Amino acid sequence: MAKSLLYVGCFTLLANLVISCEEDFTDIGTTIVSNNEFSTGDTVLEVIVTAKNIETVRADGLAIGGSLGQYLLGVYNNANYKKIEASIISQLQIPTNLRLVDNEYLSDTTVVTTIDTVFLKLPYQATLNGTDAIGPDFQLDSIIGDQSQSFTLNVFRLQTYLHSLNPTNPAVGNEFYSDQSYEIDSEKLNHFEDFEFFPNRRDTAQYVLRRLNSGDIYGTDTIQYTNSNPYINIPLKKSRIKELFLDQYESDDFTSQDAFNNYFRGLKIQARGNAGSMVSLSFTNTTFQPMVDIYYTNTVYRNSGTVIIDTIKKTDSFLLSGIRNSEYKMSPGPTPPSGKIPIQGTAGSMAQVEILSSDQLDNLRSQDWLVNDATLTLYVDKATVGSDTINTPFRLFAFKDGLTVQSQLIDAVTEGVGAMDGFLNKDSDGNPDNYTFKITDYISELISGNLQDLQPLGVKVFSPTDVPVPTNPSDTIVRNYSWNPKTVMLLNNDPTHGDRRPTLTISYSIKTLEED
Repeated sequence: MAKSLLYVGCFTLLANLVISCEEDFTDIGTTIVSNNEFSTGDTVLEVIVTAKNIETVRADGLAIGGSLGQYLLGVYNNANYKKIEASIISQLQIPTNLRLVDNEYLSDTTVVTTIDTVFLKLPYQATLNGTDAIGPDFQLDSIIGDQSQSFTLNVFRLQTYLHSLNPTNPAVGNEFYSDQSYEIDSEKLNHFEDFEFFPNRRDTAQYVLRRLNSGDIYGTDTIQYTNSNPYINIPLKKSRIKELFLDQYESDDFTSQDAFNNYFRGLKIQARGNAGSMVSLSFTNTTFQPMVDIYYTNTVYRNSGTVIIDTIKKTDSFLLSGIRNSEYKMSPGPTPPSGKIPIQGTAGSMAQVEILSSDQLDNLRSQDWLVNDATLTLYVDKATVGSDTINTPFRLFAFKDGLTVQSQLIDAVTEGVGAMDGFLNKDSDGNPDNYTFKITDYISELISGNLQDLQPLGVKVFSPTDVPVPTNPSDTIVRNYSWNPKTVMLLNNDPTHGDRRPTLTISYSIKTLEED
């Protein structure tokens, strides 16, 4: 009722809203019109916004070049949204020319291999703030949640074979979704099982104790990377990795990548818990990639294993490469408070927006307007969000939310996603305030009658994969990806929200009547 009343009021005041324009302006077809023939006006229409659950999202990179932009690890539990426990699944890449012993030795020698240590390394995204007495001081980027609380971290051997092609139809590519079920070994590969993990910006170096077969330490290596970048460093069980890797180097399972993928199908890096933080990890940094590093020593003996003639330090790096997937274990969120719409990335929730009713559209078409600008504005619930700019998404994305297909608005294709805006606007105090979307071409096409299909709009947390390919005009389907876990509460059209109700503002021009 409020929507229709507002609409009637806008048109009742139409004569008062029409004003002369002092500058030239264009319609959406870029036709320049004259001041003498047209007048301009604005109208504000209330829109209806409802919440919509997101069941699952695509969680592999097979359709977008092989890799997701980011991989999430950790727990994010905000009482206003779903709890998410994010884990990483990945194959490993065997090194080229992999050999346990590089050199040939005389027949009276014996080579004994001793594993020194094994680390799973995952580089943080970080910014260097400077250096103090302790060393480099970094700020960890792309983390949300409570970093003072830990989550439980474990590493498992994967038993599910990760096919790149659909097993039931090899003619098409495979798809992995965020709620995919993976089979894993019950054994935990991490040295410290059920490790309580906290992000640590000081994790920039590690020390590897090199040992002889006797167990005696003969050296210590300090491992650092470019700019001493901090990284997650997870010690794995030495004896088990030796059995699974070093002892099998000469077997058929290590003769090719395909053979290895079938033998050791990958890792699951699993996060569980009710509190903690969530780290967003980039796997595209060519100077420091996620990997499993196996450090070992080959000790060469002569005279029946009593005289050491050589010690060779070795390190084999198995990159987390090939098929890499995300798993989002989502716990049901609370019922949203009356009048509020939760927006949450990953397999969280979105908004569905009814911008115009059929009656409204028919009425607008009868006005013979040229649409100069159309802006959808959605307001942030300040009571929930407050001053939080860390966990609040910096951008939302609007699209056509059809019954079976989510597709691009015409503005995303004609003007570009950047011109559509959707960025977070802040108030004078720097707090989250609203999001605006420029949907001029879409509204113009509807009002002109060139577009007949009046669908609700969807609004979700923006993902880089939402951008249509510029060189492909037929790229109109919105890809079902989301790896941004941020959250924001929006307001719906409840009258109690007053002037912070969601609106569609249309600026238009109308041809003036010529005098005889």
